[in-house]
Amino acid sequence: MLLQALAPTMTTPTFESFVTVVTRWVFSGRGTITRSILSAGGLATKHFSSYHRLFSAAQWSLDAVGLAVFDLIEPWLGEVIMLGVDDTLARKRGLKIFGVGMHHDPLRSTRSRPVTSWGLSWVSLGVIVRLPFRPGHNYYLPLLFRLYQNKAAAAKSRRTYRSRPELAVDLLHLLCNQRKARRFHVVADSAYGGQSVLCNLPENCGITSRLTLTTRLYDPPPAPEQGHRGRPRMRGNRLPSPAELLEGRCRRVALDIYGRCQKARVADCIARVHAAPARPLRVVATEAIGGGRGVEVFYSTCADATAEQVIGQYASRWSIEVAYRDVKQSLGFEQPQGWCRKTVERTSPIAMLIYSLVIIWFAREGHRHWQPADHAWYATKRDPSFADMLAELKRRSIRGCIFSLPLDTMGPWKLFRILENAVNLAAQTAKAELRGARVFNPRRTPPTPHRKHRSPRHPRRPHARIAHGIAAS
Repeated sequence: MLLQALAPTMTTPTFESFVTVVTRWVFSGRGTITRSILSAGGLATKHFSSYHRLFSAAQWSLDAVGLAVFDLIEPWLGEVIMLGVDDTLARKRGLKIFGVGMHHDPLRSTRSRPVTSWGLSWVSLGVIVRLPFRPGHNYYLPLLFRLYQNKAAAAKSRRTYRSRPELAVDLLHLLCNQRKARRFHVVADSAYGGQSVLCNLPENCGITSRLTLTTRLYDPPPAPEQGHRGRPRMRGNRLPSPAELLEGRCRRVALDIYGRCQKARVADCIARVHAAPARPLRVVATEAIGGGRGVEVFYSTCADATAEQVIGQYASRWSIEVAYRDVKQSLGFEQPQGWCRKTVERTSPIAMLIYSLVIIWFAREGHRHWQPADHAWYATKRDPSFADMLAELKRRSIRGCIFSLPLDTMGPWKLFRILENAVNLAAQTAKAELRGARVFNPRRTPPTPHRKHRSPRHPRRPHARIAHGIAAS
């Protein structure tokens, strides 16, 4: 059993409750504990408060569970393990939820108008891996998590404020120190590629991120001269900025990134940035030809990498956005209703760990049974999505429950209860998805257009109107 590898991270009673909640989370349709208990049916033999205490009071470590999931991924990892770090927003309502506050909402914001939303901001660290059942495709499997609190929320909970890059560095040290014999390379956007991360990386970890067009680049510092007084130079001569590199002679390459072939002009060099003059970086400036992503600048601490490899490494970061979308849409990442500290810090990350476990199960066993949907509108579909993996897991689980029934007098009755429970769960899931949606009814007459009421500029009182009529007559 896949979850048996997580048993050493908690006690036996806690692990029994954990297995019940996790295995039925995928059937619940919503990311709430009570819905998981309902989907468990007769398998939930404990009092319902026991499953709530699993998140609010039980003694177990979410980091230990994440590291145990990392052990399950190791058979597919190469010599250099690719990591991804980013943050996502879980929108919430309520003032008493621990750590809640106003955060930047990337889905509602535009380039010219930033929008903030009330919710929880999560920083996650995961593994970017290619699995055998889908060659050439990257999957992001989240493992470790930290809740980011803005300054107001940190002051309210009497905690020291820590920025998102500082939390990301903590997660990197936690994973890299547990596996000191392995080499890691993290991919992050510009928010996690600054001085606070670049200068505090673990010894066995590199990074690929973005730079600005006006970044100051330097040569290595010259050797100190004998007899020269004063502090030796920390930086060498100034090099052209990335914008100046693109103004010069560039190579034209065809990049196979983001699912399409994109032609671009590329200029690269080995340089040092002002914040970390002792670390050589491969700096790559690109300009798309005929549309695309425009002008971008990347860097990698692996100075021996080619420009195409650096761009390909950063392009693998898109799998993080896909994982966040699937977790929110299919596993109810934003829907847990807890408000105390431990419950908040554990419930939502469990949805991300379930996402990783579902993909691991599909890579081990599920891909052997999955068949593409035979529909006219899916004529070219050959690769499974996460929704397909989740549906296959539900199908195999129900099939296993039915075929595990003993051939006795109670077998048909148990089969009836299993099928009845599955139908009820499907109905509840459909009801939850359609809740709040407006169903189109062709027989319904369209509403009449709203007429704007124009009030008189100087309304008259009834007795004034009567007096006015008498005077007019």
